[in-house]
Amino acid sequence: MQYTLVTPKEASAQQQNGALIIDIRQADEFRREHLPDARSLPLDTLLAGQTVTQVSPGQTVIFHCQSGMRTQQNAEALVRAAAPANVMILEGGLNNWKREKLPTVQDKRQPRPLMQQVQIVAGSLILLGVMLGFTLHPNFFLLSGFVGAGLLFAGLSGWCGMALLLAKMPWNRS
Repeated sequence: MQYTLVTPKEASAQQQNGALIIDIRQADEFRREHLPDARSLPLDTLLAGQTVTQVSPGQTVIFHCQSGMRTQQNAEALVRAAAPANVMILEGGLNNWKREKLPTVQDKRQPRPLMQQVQIVAGSLILLGVMLGFTLHPNFFLLSGFVGAGLLFAGLSGWCGMALLLAKMPWNRS
């Protein structure tokens, strides 16, 4: 497994020299914001065996995600998917790119990524349950417990009812 970690400025310079930038985040994350000229190739499709097409020996492919964790954790699979190219991983992902004040392509009309929506709704419901439990009636604490149990179940099973419900909302339909 051979890859190189690159800083955002190094990645930007590589991109100007013809490097291919691959964003491994989910499609909804990509649509909301991505690096200029990046291609979307979600991690789950790469792990299912899809490869980066039209790469040649000596070409550079730079993978990135939101924070750098997904790319680092799956570096071996990314190197295989981009063979025979030279593989680089953007250190700190999109977050680090933005910290360096490098440009991104944003479409704020796109909904927030689905998992971010789940976090917002779950956090709001838990907070609401706690506030109502303290101010109106202790039974409102059950709302917080119910949402917490749902998050625990989602984490253990991989099935999230709230995400499925939010995916059906009009703002998430394309």
